Amino acid sequence: MSNELQQLFENNARWAEAIIEEDPTFFTKLAKQQLPEYLWIGCSDARVPANEIVGLLPGDLFVHRNVANVVLHTDLNCLSVIQYAVDVLKVKHILVTGHYGCGGVRASMRDDQLGLIDGWLRTIRDLYYEHREHIASFPTEEAQVDRLCELNVIQQVANVSHTNIVQNAWHRDQPLSVHGCIYGIKDGIWKNLNVTISGLDQLPPQYRLRTRRPV
Repeated sequence: MSNELQQLFENNARWAEAIIEEDPTFFTKLAKQQLPEYLWIGCSDARVPANEIVGLLPGDLFVHRNVANVVLHTDLNCLSVIQYAVDVLKVKHILVTGHYGCGGVRASMRDDQLGLIDGWLRTIRDLYYEHREHIASFPTEEAQVDRLCELNVIQQVANVSHTNIVQNAWHRDQPLSVHGCIYGIKDGIWKNLNVTISGLDQLPPQYRLRTRRPV
């Protein structure tokens, strides 16, 4: 075993010991069930640790992460996570969280070819083109990237809300809200973008789905 990996195992042992010192029954309770109230949909960036940012312990936050926190209606991985979180775990809040300075968002604003990820970022490139005049009004490249990071979160909140998974939860009066948030790597602050959607009445009519009829 490499020394680098051994260090990780030692770190884990110290972490587990510290948790047990604080609450001797923590892992016993954790092993029995998970009852999170939150689903976090965030970026894969290593600088954005979901649980630590919001001060929650293991078991309190169900997490899905991908490059640039994108929610695609063709991504069965992401949709499966959302369905399990909503239908089985009965989470009450979906936290779509981007971060300023996101490398995926920055790449979508440039014409460099990076490989397979170009296809993944295509919807953000489309979003950039749609808002190009608004984004160009910001004085620096960094500010432009950060604004597109915010717009991307807002778009992904809409994408989550447009799924039949979330809309069926609202049809059965299950309490569920989809929030858009963004994290600042430079200051550690997690900010609410105030674009929360909590029901069908907040969706544009063309995206509202009627309740599913029994077969």
